Order: sequence, then structure tokens, then C-alpha cells
Amino acid sequence: MSLHYDGGATIIQGEYILYAFISTYCTSSNTNDGDGGGYVLSDEKEESLSEDGVFIEIKKLGGNCRRIRSKIGIEASLDTVWDILTDYEKLADLIPGLAVSEVVEKNDKFARLFQIGQQNLPLGLKFNAKGVLDCYEKDVEILPHGKKREIQFKMVEGDFTQFEGTWLLEQFSKTKNEDNHQVIGGEESSHTTLSYLVDVKPKLWLPIRLVEGRLRKEIKTNLSCIRDEAKRVITAFTSL
Repeated sequence: MSLHYDGGATIIQGEYILYAFISTYCTSSNTNDGDGGGYVLSDEKEESLSEDGVFIEIKKLGGNCRRIRSKIGIEASLDTVWDILTDYEKLADLIPGLAVSEVVEKNDKFARLFQIGQQNLPLGLKFNAKGVLDCYEKDVEILPHGKKREIQFKMVEGDFTQFEGTWLLEQFSKTKNEDNHQVIGGEESSHTTLSYLVDVKPKLWLPIRLVEGRLRKEIKTNLSCIRDEAKRVITAFTSL
């Protein structure tokens, strides 16, 4: 990673924080702990934000580690949202600050991604971060009133000692007569809750409190962009 002027002169060098999208994939054991503890920042105060329909909670785990849980409601089917999330190389076109998203390896229900995040900073500086992320696509699980599916992810190379989590998609279907929702494309109108869960621990030299604000902002932006893209897809489909 480097911070540099547009002219290319290096100002600061060193590892920093990976952009929150690759940044952004656990209902794995270290995310579903069920501890019921409060979600707090480094000052021990609970943090629960709900802005533009995005809900975010941050829990201090100790040892320079944080657990972040966030979610957003999307008026689209699970399949629509899933297709957006798993079109990995197109993510760079959807997410501001994600300069590169390349599929390094792709097998059945597995993808290894190389991503580069870039942010413009004051005084003409730019912030860059790189990382390699392994993504595991799980099968659909049928629920009594819908279905769910998830993508588990883990950083295998990058700017964190720990960075792993899950994209969780839960669809709750409605009949065509419920709430006067229109049937689109021969399917019932659906609402999908998209949740993002991650445990994050920067490398020792970087205090977590320095990156909490950036993570919160980037996660909010990422979820909002996915919701907006789902709206665009639905609008394009209904206009045919």
C-alpha cells in the first residue's frame, strides 16, 4: 500500500486497511457466537446506526479485534441479489473505491479474488490497499416462508491478521395479493434481507480504533450500492 500524490511521489508506505468490500464476506463459528454481548466501540459505548436503511453494529472483542454486523432490506429476490454479489469482476463497476476485482481461481462454489481498493484523500493524496479473498458459495436452504443462502469469505493475504465473515441473504416471499404487491416475471414479489458479518483484526502496528469509522462508512456504501443495483435490475426487467 502507498499514499501518493497524483504525480507519483510516495508520501507514506506501509500496510493499512483493506477496502471494505473484500472487506466486505461468517456465519462461521467465530461470527455466530451467540454471546448476546453489546456491540461497542473502543470507548465501550454501544453503536447501532440506522442510516438510509442500513443497520450497523460494532462489537469490541478485545485484542485489537472487532466484530461488525450490518444489514439492509432490498425489494428484490434472493436470486437477483445473489447474481449481483457473485458477478465478482463487475463489483469494481458497482462499488466506489473498489478499483480492481479479479477472479484468480474459480471452481464449483468457490472463488479466489484479488481486489484493490482506492480512496481519494485530502491534499490530492490517494489511499490504496490490496488483498486476496477466498469465497465459498453455499447451497440454498429452504425456509418455511422463504429461503436463505450465504457466501463465506476469508482473507488469505492482505492487510489484516484476521478478516473473515459472511454475506447472508434471506428472502421472505409474499403472495401476489399480499400488500397489493405486483407479481414480476411470473414470480411472487419478494423482499431480501442482505446481512454482512465480519470479524476483523488489523496487524499489530495499526490500532483498530483508527479504522472503525472508515469500515463503518465503507460497509454502508457497499450495501447501499448493492441495493441500488438490484433496483436497477428490477426496473430494467419490468421495462421490457
